[in-house]
Parts: sequence; C-alpha cells; structure tokens
Amino acid sequence: MSSNGALSSGELAELAGVSRDTLRHYERKGVLPRPLRGHNAYRQYPPEALQRVQLVRRALSVGFTLDELAKVLKVRDAGGAPCEDVRRLAVQKLLSVQDQLRELTKLRDDLQETLKDWDARLARRAPEKRANLLESLSIDPNPAKRSHHSIKRKRRSE
Repeated sequence: MSSNGALSSGELAELAGVSRDTLRHYERKGVLPRPLRGHNAYRQYPPEALQRVQLVRRALSVGFTLDELAKVLKVRDAGGAPCEDVRRLAVQKLLSVQDQLRELTKLRDDLQETLKDWDARLARRAPEKRANLLESLSIDPNPAKRSHHSIKRKRRSE
C-alpha cells in the first residue's frame, strides 16, 4: 500500500482474492472505476476499490451479471438510488432459480425411473447379452413409464 493508501493491482487482487486480469476485466465492464496511474504508470486503486470488488463478487455469486451490475453501479455512482431496479433483478434471479430447480427435480425423477427400468432390463438379460440400455432411450424418452411388454412388442413390430 502506498503512503496515500492507494493499492497496486497486485495488492488489490490479493486482498480481494481475484486475479489482476479479473480487475482489468471489471474495469472494462464498468463495475470497477478505472484507477489513477502512478508515476511509474502502474494502476493505483483507492482503498474503497476493495469493497467494490467484494460487492461485485458477492453480487455475481447470487446471480447478477457484470452487465447488470455495471448499469446499477453507474446510477449509484452518479448519486442515484437504483434500489427498485436491484430488487426487480433479484426477483428475476429467484424466478430463474426456481425454474431451474423444477427442471432439475424433473431430471432427477426421470433419471431415477430410467435407472429402475435399466436395473430390470439388466436382471432379465441373458448372460453375456446386451441389455441395450442406451437404445431404450431412443424408443421412449421416459422408458420407465412404459411397461416392459410394450417395449418388447414395439421391437417385434419394427
């Protein structure tokens, strides 16, 4: 840290737990103000830059994008109060997460049913014969919900 409290990019990166490239990326995206340059042309960040990087990292971890943050922080840095926009974005993130959870729950359930079907196929197959597990996926996208007899009938009729 310099005598005026400024941080070099290496110091800020280390304190924030990010790389120097990340700091430069944040600058390009507009979430971290461009620092002053020292007499040696090195970046010199004000002490409050650490809090800004920590804020950005936390916001990213809950689903905000750098572009969203750049818009919000631009308003805030200009003295505005983008609180309603921040809340609206957070609601959108929550709805998206809920959609993803529903999709993942359905995928989990489908995989559990598929594995039950495959276990039954493996139990019925003759030694050294293929159970055609992957092929069963192309017959029906959810093979576990179909009876094993209808699958056999479909194969015979093909």
